[in-house]
Amino acid sequence: MRRTVILAALATALPAAAFAGPASDAVRFFYAPAVKFEADAQYRDRFTEPVTKLFDLNDQATRKNPDQVACIDFDPGLDAQDFDQKTVSKTLKLSEAVDGGVAEVTATFNLFPEGDDSRREMVWSLKKVDGKWKVSDIASKTSDWTLSKLECMAGQDPE
Repeated sequence: MRRTVILAALATALPAAAFAGPASDAVRFFYAPAVKFEADAQYRDRFTEPVTKLFDLNDQATRKNPDQVACIDFDPGLDAQDFDQKTVSKTLKLSEAVDGGVAEVTATFNLFPEGDDSRREMVWSLKKVDGKWKVSDIASKTSDWTLSKLECMAGQDPE
């Protein structure tokens, strides 16, 4: 009985995001303790198609024209270029829906301590690949776009 009371007290004392689960942990990696740029090559193993195709085109564009902005000129997980890390970390809430080998994780947070346009709602689609959750797409409910649907012609040769 005493153990149940302690667990119940812990469950109410900790934020709900702490119990979101493994798919949410794969998303949390990109927000805390520090925001990470999803298109960075060092994180490529955390993604799968279709979004990896856009990342590959972004890499090609960067190699062809290193002095120009490539296809992805913002942080997809933030739906922004600028942010306050303390605010993102403090306001981040994750919820997940898992259906077998696929999951959807919704991340809500604020970019800055003030401002109505600071609020973001991002939906991360994940697939389980070799026992690990990998991101297959990111969508902004705030700005109504999906990463895999963005066009990147900069890395392609004209036909």
